[in-house]
Amino acid sequence: MTATNMDDLVSLCKRRGFIFPSNDIYGGMKGLYDFGPMGVELKINLKNSWWKSIVYERDDVEGLDSTILTSPLVLQHSGHEDTFTDPLVDCKNCKARWREDQIVNNECPSCKSKDLTDPRPFNLMFKTAIGPVDDGSSFAYLRPETAQQIFVNFKNITDSTSRTPPFGIAQIGKAFRNEITPRNFIFRVREFEQMELEFFVKPGSDEDWHKYWLDKRLQWWSDQGVNSQKIKLLEVEKEELSHYSKATFDIMYEFPHGLEELEGVANRTDFDLGSHTKNQDDFKISSKVKENKDSTTKLVIQDLETKEWFIPFVIEPSAGVERGVLAILNEAYTVEEENNRTVLKLKSHLSPIKAAVIPLKRNNQDLVNLANKVKSELQSLGLGRVMIENSGNIGKNYRRHDEIGTPMCITVDFESLENQSVTVRDRDTMKQERISLSEINSYYSSYFKN
Repeated sequence: MTATNMDDLVSLCKRRGFIFPSNDIYGGMKGLYDFGPMGVELKINLKNSWWKSIVYERDDVEGLDSTILTSPLVLQHSGHEDTFTDPLVDCKNCKARWREDQIVNNECPSCKSKDLTDPRPFNLMFKTAIGPVDDGSSFAYLRPETAQQIFVNFKNITDSTSRTPPFGIAQIGKAFRNEITPRNFIFRVREFEQMELEFFVKPGSDEDWHKYWLDKRLQWWSDQGVNSQKIKLLEVEKEELSHYSKATFDIMYEFPHGLEELEGVANRTDFDLGSHTKNQDDFKISSKVKENKDSTTKLVIQDLETKEWFIPFVIEPSAGVERGVLAILNEAYTVEEENNRTVLKLKSHLSPIKAAVIPLKRNNQDLVNLANKVKSELQSLGLGRVMIENSGNIGKNYRRHDEIGTPMCITVDFESLENQSVTVRDRDTMKQERISLSEINSYYSSYFKN
C-alpha cells in the first residue's frame, strides 16, 4: 500500500536521510527544509530527468542559469510588484495569521474565533539591500519565479543561438516566496526550486502548442512513476487566472494532504516579452501589457517569410521540484506486511543509490577489498551513485536499502573469493541470483538501460 498520511513520509524522510527541518538544532524555521544524503540524490535525479526530457531529447530548447537577485524594474514591469500578493487575515484572539482563502465561515482555523481583522494585501516577495548601506534606496528582490530572467535574456539567447519560434528556454533554479502559512511538509515552503520551460511560438499557434505541452507533461510524470489515476486536470476559471494568462491548466495530484497542484501549464500570451519591450506601440500586443518607459530593448522576432516583426506568445510548463519529490515519494512508499518491510519502489533512474555492494563480513579484508573493486567498477559506468555498505549485518543492510529505494544489493561472500561470483538481490521481488564477476558490469548496465 502507498502512504496514506504525511506522517509516514515525514518519518521515513528524517530516519533515512532524505529531508530534515532546516536549522533544526536551533528549533528550526517554518517553511524551510534541507535535503539530506538520500534526498539530494533523489532531487538531482529528478532534475536530471526533467532536463534530459526537455533539453537533451529535443532540438528546439536551450538552457539558462540566471541570477537569483532580480532588479525591481523587472518585477515592476512583469506585474509582480502590483499583483504578487495574498490577502492576509489576523486572528485577534490567538494572533495566528492566515491567507483569506483558508478562512471558512469567518472562523479562525486554529481557535475558531470570529474576531478577525479585515483582509489586507501581503507582498510575497523577499527584499534584500544592495551595497554597504541599507537605507532603502538600493535593493533587489529574491526572484519569486525563474521565468522573468528567461524573458529578459530572450534577446541574448536569440542573438547567440539564432533561434526562431517555435523554440524554448529551460531553467532549473531557486525561487523564494514569503508564504503567510507554509504547510504540508515540503509542499508549500518559502525557499524552493522550479523546473520551468518558456516555449516561444507564433501568435495564432499558441492554443495547439498549449495542448501539446500539456500532453507531454502528463506523460513525463507518468514516466517518473506518478499514477495517472491520481492525476486530475483543472482548467483555471477565467476570473482566477494569473494577470498574464490567457489559459492555464493545473495538473492536480492526490497528495497525502489532498488534491493540490503538481504543475501548471500556462498560455502567457505575449504579456511578458511585451511588458519588457520598449516602443510597444510598434507591435500588436496584449491589452494587459503595461507601458514600459525603462526598457532599452525590443524583445521581438522577425518572420522570415513576411519580414514582419512580432512579439512571440509563450507556453509555460512550470513544476516545483519539492512537490515533485513529495509526489514521487508518496507513490513509491509501500508497506509489505507479508514481508514485514517498508520499501520505496522508485523508478530506477530516480533511486538515490543505484546499487549497494555488501561484504558479508566487515572484518575480512579479502571480502572488503573485492567489494571495493566491484563498487569502483560499477561507479565508473556513470549511471549514478554506488555505495559500499560495510556494517556486517546483511539483513539490516537489505532493509535499509529497501527503505531508501536501492534497486539492487550485491553481496560479496566467501564463495565470491573461490569462484568469482556475487549474489544480486532485487529490491522489488527480493529474488536473488548468482552473477559472475566477469558479467556484473554488463548485468548492471543492462538493468538500468532497460
